[in-house]
Order: sequence, then structure tokens, then C-alpha cells
Amino acid sequence: MSPRATSQQTSAKTRKPRAKKEDSQDVVSEPTLLVDKKKDSNFAAITKILIDEIIIPTTQPRRYFAAKAMQSLVESVRRDGILVPLLVRPVGDKYELVAGERRYKAAKEASFSEVPVTIQEMSDSQAIQYTLTENLQREDLNPVEETEGILDLLALRLDTDREGAISLLNKIAKVKRGLADNDVRPEDSLLVEEIFKTIGRITPEAFRTHRLPLLKLHIDILEALRSGQIEYTKAREIDKVSSDSERMELLEAAIEHSLSLSQIREQVKALQPPSESGDLQKLLDKTYKKVKKSKVWSNPDKQEKLKSLLAELQGLLSTED
Repeated sequence: MSPRATSQQTSAKTRKPRAKKEDSQDVVSEPTLLVDKKKDSNFAAITKILIDEIIIPTTQPRRYFAAKAMQSLVESVRRDGILVPLLVRPVGDKYELVAGERRYKAAKEASFSEVPVTIQEMSDSQAIQYTLTENLQREDLNPVEETEGILDLLALRLDTDREGAISLLNKIAKVKRGLADNDVRPEDSLLVEEIFKTIGRITPEAFRTHRLPLLKLHIDILEALRSGQIEYTKAREIDKVSSDSERMELLEAAIEHSLSLSQIREQVKALQPPSESGDLQKLLDKTYKKVKKSKVWSNPDKQEKLKSLLAELQGLLSTED
């Protein structure tokens, strides 16, 4: 049996002052990647329920909230109340939060006993999709949460897991570069394009090459990035330091002294052990110049051998994807 909800009382005569920008109560436009519209028409009227009747789903993508912005929201809620109702769905004898976690947390901090909500029947997958899409349309989502959110949305829409979504993105990239046969299902390729077009901030290839590597960062760097202590370009640079103690020391210095990216690069370079990478690059450049000047182009046997070597080199490079 669903918990009893009481109708929200509103007054047309009393208009509350508009919230300041820093006090914004998550006024986000409705996500475009929503649940099936045929099943999405029966929203309940705005009602009030006890805040203790609301539970947070374990799949909630947002984990960190900036302390200053959160405190500003708490003050706004305490002063003006909840301006935008939370979206919840019935789960057993409770209501599961679908959208509005910041407002929910602010209401709890402000010691509210009940909050305005809109109740909608949703399946598990519909609720997850709505939550992911709503969060991805926010401007203050940090790069790690955004990356994880996009990956989870891809996995959900493609009916796979994170690894399956990553594998598909890599396969699509190889097909476009002519490095693999096109065995990608057209509907999967179109769905990927649709999702990234709706998100609007990043292309599938940019996501694959620049964002996915964030999830492979060392845990100390990942947590600092997730909590908004450092920018992701700086995080990726610091992560190049192999020594745990030196990496942690540089991370703390970068946060404490607001080191620039160029300053971090200088320190990372100084901490790197000597390598032969520079010599290999010089050898590759020298070999390329010799090949251009050689008579290999007029010798069919040598051309076949060169084709074989180039194919092997391309295969080596493709393993980095």
C-alpha cells in the first residue's frame, strides 16, 4: 500500500521572491531521453509527503556536492521553501527519489518534516534512465560523474554493461578509421549518435579518447577529481607519476597552491625516470626519412615487405585504443 500523501497548499496571493542564481534549486529543463511517452502521461498532482518516507536509490549517479553551493541551497530552502517539487516513484511502502537529490538533502538539513513531490509510476530502468539524463543536463556535474553517467546511460540504452559500451565505442572508432570490418549493428551505431547528440557537450570519439581514460586514474587522483578539488587536465598529468608517495605529494601541492597545468607538467617531467622513448622517436623519424629517399618504391618485393611491416605497425598502434 502506498503511503498517504497530502495535497500541497499553494497561495496565488503570496508570491515568493525569485531565487538568486547561487541559490538555484535545480531548475533543469525536462530531459529529452525520457521514458516511453505512452507510459509517461499519468503524473500525480503535486503533493506533500513525509521526508522520512523518501529513500535514495543505490544507483544515484551524483556522490559529491560542493559544500559552499550546498550551504547556499540550504539557506534558500530554509528561507523560501522547496520551489521545485521532487520527483519520486512508489516503491513498496516508501517513495524512491528520481530527481531532486540536492533539494532533498537541503530540506533534511533545514529540518523539514515534509516536502512537495510529484509521484510517477516508473519501472527500475525508466527511473535510472530519467535520473541519469536529468543529471547529465546539469552544468555542475564533475567530469568523473559525467563520464560515469554517460557510460551508464549508454549501457542502459544498449542493454549491456559498462565494458560492453566501451567495447562498442572502440569498435565504432576502428571501423571509422578503416582498421576493422564493419560488424557494428546499424541500430547500435545510430543509438550512440542519438545519445551524444542529446547530451550535446561531447562527441562519441572525444568521450572515448579524453573522458574514458579518467576512470583508469589512480584512486587518489580519481577521488580528488570526483570531489572537485582539481581539474581533469591536471589530474591526468599528475597521474603519470608512478611513485605513490611522489604522486600524492604533487597532488596535495597542486590543490594547496593552485598550481597551473604548465607548473604541474614541469614537476611531472622532473619526477619521471630516464627512458629510451626519446631515442626511439628519433630512430623512427630517421627511418621514415630514409624510406622516403630510398628506391623501395620501384622494387615490388621490397614494397610487399614494407606493406607487411606497416600493417604490423598499424596493428601495434590499434592495441592502444
